[in-house]
Amino acid sequence: MPNLAGKVADAFPALVREHEETWLSPLAVRSYETAGRAHEEEEECRLRTPFQRDRDRIVHSKSFRRLKYKTQVFIDPKGDHYRTRLTHTLEAAGISRGVARALRLNEDLTEAIAVGHDLGHAPFGHIGEEALDAALAERFDGRFRHNEQSLRVVEVLERDGRGLNLTAEVRDGILNHTGPGAPSTLEGKIVRLVDRVAYINHDIDDALRAGLLRQEDLPAEEIALLGERGSRRIDTLVHDIVEASAAAGDIVQSDEVGRAMLNLRAFMFERVYLGPAAREQREFAVATIRRVFDHLAEHPDELPADRPGDLPERLTDYVSGMTDRFALAWR
Repeated sequence: MPNLAGKVADAFPALVREHEETWLSPLAVRSYETAGRAHEEEEECRLRTPFQRDRDRIVHSKSFRRLKYKTQVFIDPKGDHYRTRLTHTLEAAGISRGVARALRLNEDLTEAIAVGHDLGHAPFGHIGEEALDAALAERFDGRFRHNEQSLRVVEVLERDGRGLNLTAEVRDGILNHTGPGAPSTLEGKIVRLVDRVAYINHDIDDALRAGLLRQEDLPAEEIALLGERGSRRIDTLVHDIVEASAAAGDIVQSDEVGRAMLNLRAFMFERVYLGPAAREQREFAVATIRRVFDHLAEHPDELPADRPGDLPERLTDYVSGMTDRFALAWR
């Protein structure tokens, strides 16, 4: 190994600690006080904190790159400006980091959780997740939850089965960005809430672009409160989170704004995600997932031989890891 010693590297951890004690809230996680990794590292990076290193490991992973070709809402859209799972991830990470900065929480931890939160998502967005969940339940009495699969990706599947060996705080935030569990850190709670802020507003934007919605279709009361444009709504929601959270010592929304956001989410499920305009795409995505899943369940010898786990796990890993275009082209 080359000698990486130097004045800057030698001083870096102490300077970070000093800066964090001066700047960070007492509620923030300190970068060098992590609960640790599953496996001891051979050598720590001298110019990155543990959370910065986690973020970089995620961004350089294969599963992160595949998000470019996984649906956010629209399957194989005909325009170049629709969101993918990757652009959603980057947008959520940027908003999350801004909230963390305003609350003087750990930005690097927040960003690492955000860039990793959807690594385990199935192709075809939430439709694909539901189809894979139904297939597992029917054949193996199992379940599919993309947050649990995201954790499996970083712990088991990446790096040819060695995993990314992320810190406990990042793994906790990835697992609990949705579902029944609550993140153990405020940084993780930011990502859990901002994930919804991001996808609701960005999906509205894409639905308007696709002609599935018109501006006048949006709920009038909620739009009047939050803003007519997506950027204005996000700004309103972020300011509300920051002010309400600072007062509460937790990551929360005000009752009025939180209720308006949930109403918008319900509207999107009714009109876009599960609405009649998307029925054809939904049926097509479900049929594709079932075709791939059922064939491989009957012919498990066609699964990659080097994947860990039992048959349901190997099936889940393979199908959920597919991009939309790979699934569409499969056989």
